Amino acid sequence: MGWIEADWPARDFIRAGTTTRQGGSSQGSYASLNLARHVGDDPAIVEQNRASLHSLCGAPEQLQWLQQVHSTEVVELPHPLQTPQADAAFSLKPGIACTVMTADCLPLLITDIDGTLVAAVHAGWRGLYDGIIEKTVQRLPVENSQLMVWLGPAIGAEVYEVGKEVYDAFTDKDKHSIQAFQQQDSEHWLFDIYQAARLRLKALGVEHIYGGVHCTYSQKDLFYSYRRDGDTGRMASMIWIEK
Repeated sequence: MGWIEADWPARDFIRAGTTTRQGGSSQGSYASLNLARHVGDDPAIVEQNRASLHSLCGAPEQLQWLQQVHSTEVVELPHPLQTPQADAAFSLKPGIACTVMTADCLPLLITDIDGTLVAAVHAGWRGLYDGIIEKTVQRLPVENSQLMVWLGPAIGAEVYEVGKEVYDAFTDKDKHSIQAFQQQDSEHWLFDIYQAARLRLKALGVEHIYGGVHCTYSQKDLFYSYRRDGDTGRMASMIWIEK
């Protein structure tokens, strides 16, 4: 149960999915398949968990991690830096896994109908608002209508409460964003980050959108959740073209 394969009609040689929190060696609040070095877990165990990815899901040996900072920076892989600072990555080459880590934020995995490219995006509400999806799609050398996107596990709309500043920011920028909010009281809204991403993608002409069925906060046995637990691990969402 350490791997959830993306459920979408991508080409057979496109591999994509997300790890769960199960099947690793981490202990305590990081139990058990924590893949993040920056959260306070034992570095040696994190490396052991990362090494298990190949046997877990067949991930290629060439796996380049990102230093995620809630930015709109997009990099092409392979990259000269070992851990480039960015929140999205894409590749046109086989055998390179584009990877993002999350624990409530939304991971998006992208390919095209012909399987000529892959991309992974880390989108919290800030990155989503600032345009990380748009910046990534702009970098991809195919027509937007040819893209397909899988929305990986993120915090669900039933529990993701945000303040008025988030609601105002989104709805002031795009009136259609109101579809992603459900008002609780004068200062609080429930935010559907899946719906917000779908609206952004459809505005770009991307119609092939899949996934968006999990809740990291509610499904405690399967996923890490920063909002639920604070001190916790991270899952990895990965996509690559098989050699």
